[in-house]
Amino acid sequence: MDHDPGRDWQGGRLDLDAYLARIGFEGERTPTIAALRALQRGHVTTFPFENLEIMLGRPVVLDMDHLQDKFLRGRRGGYCFEHAKLFAAVLERLGFSFRALIGRVTMGADKLRPATHAILLVTTDDGGERARWVCDVGFGGGPLEPIPFVDGTEVFQDGWGFRLEQLTNAAEGLPGVQEWGLSQREPDGWLQRHNFVVAPSYPLDFEVLSHFVSTHAHSPFTTRPYTQRFTGDRHHQLDGTTLTTTTPDGQRTQREVAPEELPDVLRDTFDIVLDPDDTDRLVSRAPRVQGLASANLDV
Repeated sequence: MDHDPGRDWQGGRLDLDAYLARIGFEGERTPTIAALRALQRGHVTTFPFENLEIMLGRPVVLDMDHLQDKFLRGRRGGYCFEHAKLFAAVLERLGFSFRALIGRVTMGADKLRPATHAILLVTTDDGGERARWVCDVGFGGGPLEPIPFVDGTEVFQDGWGFRLEQLTNAAEGLPGVQEWGLSQREPDGWLQRHNFVVAPSYPLDFEVLSHFVSTHAHSPFTTRPYTQRFTGDRHHQLDGTTLTTTTPDGQRTQREVAPEELPDVLRDTFDIVLDPDDTDRLVSRAPRVQGLASANLDV
């Protein structure tokens, strides 16, 4: 069994009814591929990707009570470790077998990047037919549904293309450690998004890596607001004060957002609703990040 029940993802503390209602899930609560597809699609199209806690001067907390306050009781989201931790709790509660993996975001770059992205590898056994699936719920831009964990798999989901391939049989000379890459389809071809090794990670690993991502001076998430929302037919991204919308065919529109527009843009485009005090604080800080170039570390 892939998932070690001794490594607690806090599924027992999850308000499952509230989660399923929030994402609009109405299927059977069973560990099947049909349920997994519906859960991932509901999750990635409901919850935005965002780093606003950092911009507001607060720590990112991965405890289940904090995650539920943000995702379920508030109109908020989070970054990959928050998304993956919440989704892992759902999988644990529903009886799925899974393991957490850590990836390196590359976005086509050749240089070595830190391992700072959380992915889930889920096993289903529907009527004796066992299969494994990559669930990447915390990147901010899909996939909409799980991807079969099979070398060379290419899937197109509502027009968005993704490809999974095995890169090596041994990463860094370690026998038996497989390295894989997930690519996304761009107008000019495939772009490798991140790579990962099939070695299990645990909640305490999430805590350590999340601390780096949320505090290190070279992390892009400590330098400017960064939010994404993936609705299936649109991918919205707010990087600093630059708002970009992309469609499955690669068409992009872009504009600069004035600081005083931020609350409306966050609410109407990203479904993020901040408390009044947080709204005022974010607007007051926005001029300092306007026009800021992206940092040289992709997380």
